[in-house]
Amino acid sequence: MESTYYGQGTPAERWERAQLFFEAQDYAGAARVLAGLVEEVPEQTGPRLLLARAYYHSAQLSRAEAELRLVVERDPVEHYARLMLGRTLQRQARHEEAAQHLRIASALAGDFPEE
Repeated sequence: MESTYYGQGTPAERWERAQLFFEAQDYAGAARVLAGLVEEVPEQTGPRLLLARAYYHSAQLSRAEAELRLVVERDPVEHYARLMLGRTLQRQARHEEAAQHLRIASALAGDFPEE
């Protein structure tokens, strides 16, 4: 019954439900809704990014990393995905790898050092 609830409704209804879970800081609940939605519409970046954020906030860092790498692979200039990937790698104590993505995110945001 529980898994039926998370997958019930149209994609738009599930997207709204996932956002409500996320806003209520029920990140695991949001991830349950979003995982199915991402499978159904894998080409859409928004649900995948929110899924990565839900994984990040629920300390499912390897899952967050996997989702973010898919976004970056598809769209290398997706600023927010780069930033999130860098932060996710930092939380895993992979600082050198994180620095690369954080530098790219800064450059994409136009945050250049003053000379």
